[in-house]
Amino acid sequence: MRRASAPTSPTADGERVLILSAGVGSGHNSAAAALQQACRARSDIAEVLVMDVLQESSTLYRDLLGKGYFALVEAAPWLVDLGYDVSDPPFRRRGPIDPWTRANAMPTISEIKRFRPTAIVCTHFLPAQLVASLIQRGVIDAKTAVVTTDYDFQGLWLTSAFHSLFVAREEGRVQLMALGLPADRVTVTGIPIAPPEEHAPVRDPATPPALLISAGAAGGDYATAVVRQTMHIRSPFTATVVCGRNTELRQRIEQLVTPAGDRFRVLGYTTEMPRLIREADLFVGKPGGLSASECMAAGLPMVLVNPIPGQEVRNGDYLMEQGAAVRCNTPATIGWKIDEVLREPGRLQRMQAAAQRIGRPDAAHDVLNGLLDGSARPLVVTRAAQKSILATSEQRLIASDVTGPTSLVRLIDQESGSTVALLQAEEVVDLQRRYSDSAGNVVLQQDDSRAPFRWEARRVLRSVLRGDERLAVRLEPLAEGASRSVEAH
Repeated sequence: MRRASAPTSPTADGERVLILSAGVGSGHNSAAAALQQACRARSDIAEVLVMDVLQESSTLYRDLLGKGYFALVEAAPWLVDLGYDVSDPPFRRRGPIDPWTRANAMPTISEIKRFRPTAIVCTHFLPAQLVASLIQRGVIDAKTAVVTTDYDFQGLWLTSAFHSLFVAREEGRVQLMALGLPADRVTVTGIPIAPPEEHAPVRDPATPPALLISAGAAGGDYATAVVRQTMHIRSPFTATVVCGRNTELRQRIEQLVTPAGDRFRVLGYTTEMPRLIREADLFVGKPGGLSASECMAAGLPMVLVNPIPGQEVRNGDYLMEQGAAVRCNTPATIGWKIDEVLREPGRLQRMQAAAQRIGRPDAAHDVLNGLLDGSARPLVVTRAAQKSILATSEQRLIASDVTGPTSLVRLIDQESGSTVALLQAEEVVDLQRRYSDSAGNVVLQQDDSRAPFRWEARRVLRSVLRGDERLAVRLEPLAEGASRSVEAH
């Protein structure tokens, strides 16, 4: 079992934080490690545990999700692109977790029960979906956060129950609010990264610009072609090429750049990437969510090459939109593209300023602050509401455009002001019939009645009440049509 648990305070009754990730690529685990480091800096957290849920599953399941994904990236990128688009609509899949996934999740569930967390942070959608089901079944009573690890929000991350959802940029928050998610449950923090060095190195303006080329992430043949083309750059520069654990690639590139003398430095796997990022002037590589976030936090602009279809292409679109990156769609022009950036007066400096502007070095701390200081009650999205959100997305509408019985209504805790449930307007009929008092107020209560509900009352009540006997709520329709429907009952 791959885990890292460390007491961070002698206080026995502090927070117990569980961080769940999935090792599909390195980004999700890197975000988990950054959050773990941020936990250790807080005196109110007694213990933190990090788990890679794939390491707890069967070898077959782990290989299909991990190795299988990257095999498709290499052999059929168009299929990866299609898969991203197919899984993008929010709540396309509703209902319980499939039996195979549930079977592979049993060791993780056992570990959750053993650890008894007071807070859970998910840096991958797989554990996020699992945790949502545990909340609604009453298995856990912990504050839960979903932390996205790319700049564009993908609908696959949206779950049926959570306390806080943290996204990388404001557009993601606007997107979720347009679908009906409440503003008090969605926060823009950026993507959690390890804290950068406090003092950035002072660059000598007389020295040539320093390139940092991430060759290991770009793939063998493609990476070699990229490095070969940088040798044709006419502007003065130096370059550090990082090949990761690919020893064969490192040897090939070392041989390739020998004629360039000391202009190139070739490294294998290194733990010094944060320092290299701080010392570089321009990054050349793929726009993974974590890599891009680390670069932006350091004010390091990017030349994007060979992005994975789907999330990395969308990451690149955002960085270019903000003026912090350029993209090269073919290795044959990479040298010319970099030369264009270096030769135009002031362009590199403008790109560096843009990167610095959108960087969020404190994202990990902001996630913990938002979760631990946030609502103690989860937000529950009923299956009927999930259906409405999916239909809204597919019809290119926003939630306030939808009227009638399928429009959305929020249940808001009258005491705290936080939204505790999202449901369809037609579900409100049973809700008001059962829980309205003589003054017309809606007060949710524990209900042991065996009478069937038209909506998922038992799951919602169990999640929202959290053991309390009563909870006064107010109804907030998202559209005028829904308002008339609610008032009519």
